[in-house]
Order: sequence, then structure tokens, then C-alpha cells
Amino acid sequence: MMERTHRMRRRVAATVCAAALVLPLTACDALTPGSAAAVPGPRSVPSSTAVPDGDITLRLQFADAPLMVDALIAAFEKGHPNIKVEPQYKTFSDYVQNLKLTMTSDTAPDIAQYAVGMTDLAADGHILDLAPYREAYGWDKAIPPVSLDQLTAGQTSEATGGRALFGVPAGLSMTGIYYNKELAKKAGIDGPPNTVAEFEDQLAAAKEADLTPLGVGALDSGGLHLWAALLNQLMPTDDYWDWVNGTKGATIETPAAVSASRLVIDWGRKGYYNDSANGTAQVDSTAQFAKGDSVFLINGNWAAGQLATVMGDNVGFFPMPGEQASSPTVASGFSVSYAVSSRTEHPEAAGAFLDFLTTPEAGQIISDNGFMPPNPDAVKKPEGVLADIAEGHRRAVADDGITTFPDFAAPAMLDRLRSGVQKLIANRIDPSDYLDSLQDEWEEHHAE
Repeated sequence: MMERTHRMRRRVAATVCAAALVLPLTACDALTPGSAAAVPGPRSVPSSTAVPDGDITLRLQFADAPLMVDALIAAFEKGHPNIKVEPQYKTFSDYVQNLKLTMTSDTAPDIAQYAVGMTDLAADGHILDLAPYREAYGWDKAIPPVSLDQLTAGQTSEATGGRALFGVPAGLSMTGIYYNKELAKKAGIDGPPNTVAEFEDQLAAAKEADLTPLGVGALDSGGLHLWAALLNQLMPTDDYWDWVNGTKGATIETPAAVSASRLVIDWGRKGYYNDSANGTAQVDSTAQFAKGDSVFLINGNWAAGQLATVMGDNVGFFPMPGEQASSPTVASGFSVSYAVSSRTEHPEAAGAFLDFLTTPEAGQIISDNGFMPPNPDAVKKPEGVLADIAEGHRRAVADDGITTFPDFAAPAMLDRLRSGVQKLIANRIDPSDYLDSLQDEWEEHHAE
């Protein structure tokens, strides 16, 4: 049964907040991105990079690539024996949902993964401007400018007068399709598809061979990666960027987005997804794929290290193909970057950790775990599935086809995306109603 959404929701939400005038102001304030009180402390790191003597513990909270983070921490601590880095892993959905509360609390971690909502936190002074360290450490020479330009939060640095900087990238990401080579061969599939239509044929072939065609972990973010991958192929990239960037008049309610959403429904109706896809977390769908439970898996390159370790040469990767074989390669991606809390007592030690991320040693660790290091020339050529990912990313970059994730359109967009795609998978919502709910969220945020 289709679920209907209503444009009245936006007006109802406004009414609720108006009625809440009798409640503490923080009730609605907590729902409004960027409305937290500005922090009175420092807004940028100090000019000195000298780490004080004595034992220091840094708390690092993150959501992606725990194996890579563990390896980076181990290598960093080896060279800095007086600094201990305590990792605090969160699932992606929990991390994003609680990011604002986490970073505005008195117990904020010293270092946190950069994610949607950080722009608001930067504007209010909850994370430090790293521009003084960019100059002191020479990060402009170690990291391509395009990777740093994503992390300025649109601000000018009060400390240096140049571009602000609120994060340092550890690796570049992209989403795509993993495939089990042995299972694909059983289904008569001899290689990556050239078009979306060919990929549909391969899913049908896998189904016909009594195999599970596509693993999806839609309980958290796996479903939206699938929807976004299809959207990237069908919606003009400029229109998508306008929507994600909040350009006035932009909309996701387009025929192309309807088509992408319709494909998610159709593939579910044809039985292409794993059982209980909506009740399966992305990390669990990855583990199931690694055991041979499906021919294909939708996920990002952050899973490559795990899959390469378990599956060896039996796993490959390709970006979602376009409508035509000649279509540009377009995929969602961003940098896995880290910001520093304005509440940290150890900005110099945090700066030393971020600087370590720019070294060739860290770049090799990043590459070995499936991410593209900011400077790929500093590491050895990848092999196997890691080489597939590097080649896919190279093509997407050459085609100017790396788009940011759709939840960056608004801080509260992730919930709409996740629940909406779950309903598409279950065939419980019409594409137009799903897109209407996304546009409602977009308009609520960008009307502020």
C-alpha cells in the first residue's frame, strides 16, 4: 500500500515550533541547524605547532573505515610515543544524527570526522579553523587544492586572512558496485556492465541462476547509496549540484529523479535484493557479500580493505554505469576528513595527527584500505579490487563526475533519505511522494 506524504507537513512543523513558545526555547533550537550559541573560546588553532611535553590523550570520533583508522593511529603513535589516540567508532547514522549534540557538548572529542552539519558548527565556532596549520605545515603542497577547497565552510580565516580550513582529508571516497567473480561466472556474467540496462540484465541473470543478485544494507545508508548511484546516471549533474548546494529554485522533483526512484522499486519487485534488505545494516550486507551471499553489493570504497582481505582476487568493483556506454562516469564521493573541536585542550597534538595524515606513510595505509590518498603519486600502484576502485575514481575525476552525497542537501536530510528509500524498496511509497518529502526538507532548511 502506497504511503502518501503531504505538503501540509511543512506548515505543521512551523505551527509546532510556534506553539513551542511556551516551552524552553532550546526545544526548537535543538532542531535548527546552526542555531547553537557561538562558542566564546578560540576559533582557530594557535600559530605554534610545537606539541607540549608530557603524556597526551586525544579522543577521535569517526564513522568510516575503522580498520584504516586503527592502522593510522598505530603508525602515528609509533612516531609520537607521548600521544595516545583513543578511537571512538560510531555507525554512520548514529554519528550524523548526534554530531551536533556531540560537538557542542563539554565532552566533545578532540578530533571528529567531517560530515554534514560541520559547516554550521564551523560558523558557530565549535570546530577550529586550521588555516594557521595549513601554512605552518605546508599542507597546500602535500594536498591538492581541490581536496582542501571542500573544507573551507565558505569562510575566510580570521587568523590568516586567506581561506579558512576546517578539516584535513585522510582519503577520498566513492560509491559503486562490488561483484563476486565466481558467482558472476556461474550466472554467465563475464565482466562489468557498460550501461544501466546491461546491469539490469546481469541482475536478472543472477536471479535466473537462483542467486541473490544485489546485497543492500538499507537499515542505515546502503539504500540511499543505491538510489543516489542511479540518480547520478539519470539526473543532469549540474541540476543535482544545484539541489545539494541549495541553489534558489533547485528541485529534486524531476522526471529523472522519478525514474531513478522507480528503478529502486522495480528491482525490489523483481526480487533482486537480499532478504530483509531494510533490516540489514551496511556493515552486515558487506559481511554477507564477503561470505558469498550475493553476486553484487552496493557500497563505498571504505569496504574495499575488508573485502580484499577476505575475498582476495575474487572481488571486483565498478562505478554504476550510465545510460549509454559513452556516458561520463558519475559517482557519489567525498573526502574522509577530520576536524578539531574548539574545546580540545591539545590543539597542537591534534595538528600533529592531522599533519601525519599528509605523509607518504599515511597515504600508503589509506591506499591499502581502499581509499584514494589525497596525493596518489606518493604511494605504490594498487592491485586487485583496489586497482579497480582507483581506476573508477580516476575516470570519475576526469569526467568531473564526483558528486557529494545527497544528505549534504540539508542536515536533517539523512532521515528522509533513509526512510524514504526503505519504503521504495518495500514498494510502500510512490516516487513522487518520496521526492516531495525530500523537497519539503530542502525547502525548510534553505528557507532559513
